[in-house]
Amino acid sequence: MLKFFTHPDARGHLRGLAEEFGDSTNAVRIELNKLEEAGLLHGQTEGQKVVYRVNKANPFYSDLVSMVSKYMGFDELIENVLEKVGNLKEAYVVGDYAKGVDSGTIELVLVGDLYVSALDDLCERVANKIKRKIEYRIYTDVIVNIQEANLRLI
Repeated sequence: MLKFFTHPDARGHLRGLAEEFGDSTNAVRIELNKLEEAGLLHGQTEGQKVVYRVNKANPFYSDLVSMVSKYMGFDELIENVLEKVGNLKEAYVVGDYAKGVDSGTIELVLVGDLYVSALDDLCERVANKIKRKIEYRIYTDVIVNIQEANLRLI
């Protein structure tokens, strides 16, 4: 369940998660129970639903977030972007990955004065390495209202 380890405030209930991941409620229930038993998720009853959240107090939480980030290729992409593409002021993950869904396409919003040709080359190389498509949008001015735009700072 990448959703919980790519988005620290992610929440989900059984039916919603099953629908989001296109899986049966029984299969999702089994995984949620395993993650809760391992102490990686907390389940809390809200009305008639059990809502799950990541357990940030788990001693393995930071390690899992780091591993998921590496698996998804964010660590390499961020490191290379910061070094080679110009004056990057802000970077956001948007779309499915911001919601914790591994759709195969990483969507980025980048703010700054960037070298498009260097960014294109870098994205192509990283995409080939991590086996995911990378799409980006560049803005020269700071995005004012991040919350309304449903963006996640990386």
